[in-house]
Amino acid sequence: MRNLGLIIIALIICSCDDLFEVTDISEQQVIILAPKNTVTFSNNDTINFSWEALEDAETYEVQLATPDFENATQIVLDSITETTRLNATLNTGDYQWRVRAVNSGYTTAYTTSEFTIE
Repeated sequence: MRNLGLIIIALIICSCDDLFEVTDISEQQVIILAPKNTVTFSNNDTINFSWEALEDAETYEVQLATPDFENATQIVLDSITETTRLNATLNTGDYQWRVRAVNSGYTTAYTTSEFTIE
């Protein structure tokens, strides 16, 4: 009787793993739609950041630096969003932005792009 109870508990535990399995997205890539590399905007433009949704992503981490992440003088934006769009009004200068997808167990690598505001 005791062995039957242990078997039942083991089956319940194993079936719970199937219910909570998280898809590994770490080898996937977020595709940036805009702004893409080397685009130039005028100083009065609102910048619309957008990217393709990644299946099994729960949120996206978006970061923006000036002039770039390697030589950042300022991290202008560091945000988590559930959408695939973000808007910002920025000052004149060179910028680099990046986005990655996140779920409860995994993250993708950042996808990076750069642009200029004149």
